[in-house]
Amino acid sequence: MEKQLKLFFDFLQNEKKASNNTLQSYKRDIKQFKNYLELKEKKYDKITKEDMKEYIDHLKEIGKKASTISRNIASIRSFYQYEAKNKQLKEDPTEGIQSPKIEKRVPSILTSSEVSLLLEQPKATDLKGIRDKAMLEFAYATGMRVTEIISLNLEDVNLEEGYVICKNGNKKRTIPIGNLSLKALKDYVKNAREILIKDDKTEALFVNINGKRLTRQGFWKIIKYYKEQAHISKEITPHVLRHSFATHLLQNGADLKAIQVMLGHSDILSTQVYMQFQDDSIKNVYRKAHPRA
Repeated sequence: MEKQLKLFFDFLQNEKKASNNTLQSYKRDIKQFKNYLELKEKKYDKITKEDMKEYIDHLKEIGKKASTISRNIASIRSFYQYEAKNKQLKEDPTEGIQSPKIEKRVPSILTSSEVSLLLEQPKATDLKGIRDKAMLEFAYATGMRVTEIISLNLEDVNLEEGYVICKNGNKKRTIPIGNLSLKALKDYVKNAREILIKDDKTEALFVNINGKRLTRQGFWKIIKYYKEQAHISKEITPHVLRHSFATHLLQNGADLKAIQVMLGHSDILSTQVYMQFQDDSIKNVYRKAHPRA
């Protein structure tokens, strides 16, 4: 199994151009499955659909959430599909296996006033404040995922034209940057980043106080700090800013397809979840304008 797994992970990395996060997720899920098979003394190429169902029951028994189980099974299914395609298996044991139904959660969002309050917290009076101001404004202005933001290099941002090129695996998308965010970003690049970096060869756009690329944990801590400074009771994460970005665009009349492109959703169904947050003013416009409303 080790040899086949190496070939599969090489395929994901080199052929499918999977991001590092995606690759690590696959590795974790399949390693857990491999450990389970070893415990049960079963060979990966000999298991049946019943074995897969038992594994799902096992995951439920040890307290795994439906979303975690679903992702786990998807990873294993991809591996077996790869094996079947390369004629390493007679039968794919994951074929027809149903993952647990995931209860759709309503995304947590901030109101426009809460966003304004949060973004007012960083004070551009020192290097850290200038960076934090630029980073929070940028997160809300672009709706990018935290991993995408911390992966950005300086060359990915066009400060003159006001846009950023977001790269996620082998996919790219161009996102405009609003005036307020652009102003804060220019201030950071010109007056803070050049001082923070210790090496002129540093490519990262957002760096920590040691001049190294900012981490996910670092980003989360910064948001948590300013949430507490703003005395906002809601839980705020980088993804909450992403949800708020999409919701506020929709509420102000943006096209759903355009929002899908900016968010990088491959399926518009993922974007349609924000439709539930359309405010009453849109409904009132419809009632007044549509002849059969």
